[in-house]
Amino acid sequence: MLQRSDPVLLALAGAACISVSGAFVKASGADPGTAAFVRCVLALLLLAPMAVVELRRLGRRPARFLATDFAAGLLLGTDYVLWTASIEQVGAGIATVLLNIQLVVFPLLALVFTGTRAPRSFLVAAPVMLAGVALAAGIADPGSGTAGDGGDALLGLVYGCAAGVAYAGYLFLSRLGGGRGHSSTPVCTSTMGAAVAAAIVGGLWTGIHPGELDPAGWGWLALLALTGQVLTWLLVGAALPRLAPSTGAAVLVLPPVLAVGVGALFLGEYPSVLQIAGCLLVVLAVWGTERAARRGTRGRPEPAAESGTAPGGDAGGDARPAPEDLDGLPEAGGRPREQA
Repeated sequence: MLQRSDPVLLALAGAACISVSGAFVKASGADPGTAAFVRCVLALLLLAPMAVVELRRLGRRPARFLATDFAAGLLLGTDYVLWTASIEQVGAGIATVLLNIQLVVFPLLALVFTGTRAPRSFLVAAPVMLAGVALAAGIADPGSGTAGDGGDALLGLVYGCAAGVAYAGYLFLSRLGGGRGHSSTPVCTSTMGAAVAAAIVGGLWTGIHPGELDPAGWGWLALLALTGQVLTWLLVGAALPRLAPSTGAAVLVLPPVLAVGVGALFLGEYPSVLQIAGCLLVVLAVWGTERAARRGTRGRPEPAAESGTAPGGDAGGDARPAPEDLDGLPEAGGRPREQA
């Protein structure tokens, strides 16, 4: 049914799901370890049956790809813990913007481990992105905006950028594994790995305290698992392959913009002028890089459908824009991309 729906509407719905993820985390009141672990477990309740059906229909997924999916999930779970910690310091909207640092990290990973040269657009976007991330975090104006609400702008920047690095590693491993015909199974396997990492990293850092969640907290985390991981993966994954390159690039920059808006409207997170300027720089860098990369790949044969993206993103997660196909590496969208 999704394949027959308007791809623009699907993409917009997916972007909306991504943008509210940070707000759901903050509204739950859960600490980083608890939020990361519980969201993975709840998402698995939906993803596991989908994976079972897929395996019965398509057959087993090779063990080496399952291992890659699980390893990618370990980085994803680390990303979740760090991202939640960043939300506590700089707010849900700005923390979502900071995640886009992965746009800089991913091409570097491809260069180091596969020898794939970064596109020219990366050389232009990287310094713009870094400047935007620093401004968005509030380190230039620590006494105002979201950084002034009892948080530490520098600490939030460190946590947010570390989360972006972990997410870039997740995307890199996911693309190496690829879907190989499967879509639900890689996401489910990565989410299992994410749950393990969240239990270890979160458990050692803040502990895992599901018993301390009130009914409202469970409800917010359940919504996060449904929207940020399952629905995002279905909606964006079905939409991006059918969108024109310029439209797809535009959609991928909507989540950080919408996330800042959601933070302001529903959480009282009002960024300063400098933070807004930083957000705009990040959005421009993401949009420019995605547009240039898609223009560069136009006319090339389409790679086989892959799946290791995360719905929010990211097996889950909060879909965040990812760099475009780098000379043969399968593309995994801004959480997600099967694939998209």
